[in-house]
Amino acid sequence: MEGTSSFGLAILVVALAGMAAVASNRLSEWTRVPAPAFFLVVAAVAVDIFPGLRTLSTTTVQDVVTVALAVLLFQGGMDLGWRRFRPETRAILSIGVLGTFATAGLLAVAAHTLLGLDWRPALLLGTALAPTDPAVVFSVLGRRRITGRTGVLLPGESGANDPVGIALMAGLLASSTGSALGTAGHTALLFVQEMVIGAVLGSAGGWALRRLMRKVALPAEGLYSLRTLAGAFAIYGLATVAHGSGFLAVFVAGILLGDIRAPYKREIERFHTALGSLGEVVAFAVLGLTVPLWTFTAEGAWTDGLILAVVLALIVRPAVMAVLLWRMRMSTGEKVFLAFTGLKGAVPVLLGSYIVSAQVADADRLYDIVFVVVVFSVVVQGSLVPTVARWCRVPMRSVELEPWALGVRLRDRPEGVVRHVVAEGSPADGAPIEELDIGEDTWISLVVREGRLLPVSGSTRLRTDDEVLLLTGDDDETCARLFTSHAT
Repeated sequence: MEGTSSFGLAILVVALAGMAAVASNRLSEWTRVPAPAFFLVVAAVAVDIFPGLRTLSTTTVQDVVTVALAVLLFQGGMDLGWRRFRPETRAILSIGVLGTFATAGLLAVAAHTLLGLDWRPALLLGTALAPTDPAVVFSVLGRRRITGRTGVLLPGESGANDPVGIALMAGLLASSTGSALGTAGHTALLFVQEMVIGAVLGSAGGWALRRLMRKVALPAEGLYSLRTLAGAFAIYGLATVAHGSGFLAVFVAGILLGDIRAPYKREIERFHTALGSLGEVVAFAVLGLTVPLWTFTAEGAWTDGLILAVVLALIVRPAVMAVLLWRMRMSTGEKVFLAFTGLKGAVPVLLGSYIVSAQVADADRLYDIVFVVVVFSVVVQGSLVPTVARWCRVPMRSVELEPWALGVRLRDRPEGVVRHVVAEGSPADGAPIEELDIGEDTWISLVVREGRLLPVSGSTRLRTDDEVLLLTGDDDETCARLFTSHAT
């Protein structure tokens, strides 16, 4: 019975911690400090006050955070969807891949010059700090959602650069010996291998999961979400076993599933959104338990981390984005906002733990620097995101919570019913309904703008991010082109 009581106490503590983590999102709205900052800092302080909390091994922490990141990337891919991703593929790959390499290289130069690190530790540090985390941005914005190209590029960049950063780190750690040229060649080979295998298996796995979701019925509603989750982990595991990027694989699979029509799709999306929120809490809290704050002053991590954080925020990130965004058709304000919002999150801390596991020279110092940079990015930059968005006049809309739903359940799939979101710059953007070439057998049934139903008539003029429900007897490809932007 004593063991039962101890287990019950542990459950109580975890439950209270979870409730506090959820409540911190409310505190985040008041303070403009992203909720992940509370998870990370509170866990780090708690482990200093109660050393007994430092019982998790580095391997266990990495495994837990890996599972959480796989969930987050899959959910992020589903939220993005192929229809939104496709027109911005070139821009996302440019920022997510080239931007990651450029950021890692410039940060390595800064770490070598300003902090006196050798080139290999400096490059590892730059690689760890290159990936971004849009979840932190959206945590600060609360119920305001960024629209237009910025709202696609921001999550798209993170979804792309997280696997890129992880694969690059794996290649660098695996190439620990040999000449500089040989190390660079081996790293490039491993990186390309991980990216190609991850993309191929993610596409194949996403296609297979699409077929299962649409064709194979299950006896209970709750099983549909569990099947999707199991499928995502199967895709991650298969890609990893095949020496590819499991993170890229689940992100690609999520994108392919984002727009499909399948039984219980809304319920599946809500399930993965809730699971993604849980994954964010777990990832930041567990990573916070690995940071001994009492060592920071002795090792000079605070000073080094703050120097690098300022250089990253004010010089490196703006310089990289200025080069990559200058030819894209966006307002200057949107470009400035994208340059400012390269916030760091759980992935840099995870990559820092890989450096510690590899027993690189000065690994503890590098890990502490990563932690300081992440805290600065989340707390200082994150707190300024709403203000910068207002200054830059970034288009966004308010999303009010709607806790009550009214719907109709059907036994069979409703044929001829399709839903589109009006993309910025698409033929439908700004056009009245009567001027849309949707065909004689198609009509628009509902238009939802900022959560409100609009009366539909021929003179109703559509706007960016309007949700449009169509009833059609024709092929939907023609209609889809009207609502999709082809800007590059």
